[in-house]
Amino acid sequence: MSLRIAIFDDNKNIRESISMLLSTVSQFEVVGSFSHVLDCVADVKECKPDIILMDIEMPGMTGIEAVVQIKKEFPQVQILMQTVFEDDDRVFDSICSGASGYILKNFLHTKLLDAIQELQYGGSPMSPSIARKVLNKMQTVATHIRPEEKVDYQLTPREKEVLAALVNGLSYKMIAADLSISYETVRSHVKKIYEKLHVASLTEVVAKAINNRIV
Repeated sequence: MSLRIAIFDDNKNIRESISMLLSTVSQFEVVGSFSHVLDCVADVKECKPDIILMDIEMPGMTGIEAVVQIKKEFPQVQILMQTVFEDDDRVFDSICSGASGYILKNFLHTKLLDAIQELQYGGSPMSPSIARKVLNKMQTVATHIRPEEKVDYQLTPREKEVLAALVNGLSYKMIAADLSISYETVRSHVKKIYEKLHVASLTEVVAKAINNRIV
């Protein structure tokens, strides 16, 4: 089954370049290419993507505002933000609004395919510095939320170790090094954690782990 991908970017050359790159992977299918996000909800409803590549800077309405609208109507859709500067507060705002990660435009040709595959496995492509910033906010929010009733999510000891590492802001590579396991093994554990906790993003994982005192 192909992975359906939609592109939102006001630069025609970038949209075409991304489409050409994605066409080199047989299981990827570009189902939509849009120059603005003013009709993003209707566009997503029509093309039914699994993953959206979203430029932060869009005319008329920003990519961040589009993320909020899209996630409200289609919470299962994964959104990967495209940005020029990784330390921009807008990247942080995008993740907090529901985006699953981001990629620097300068590295689209070298890292985009890996980032999309990471999303497929339940990952959230982002730098440790941005991840830490997001996690700090989620921890602050979680302390003001009434804990839910204690639930046994059937996590294995290793999955709890991986979850604790995620809560502490470690990247997949850092977790692999700390636990002496492979990167692929980390991705496999994270995928199972997402399934058992019934979540779809890193921020949801952290919020649930802290709020329910799972780790």
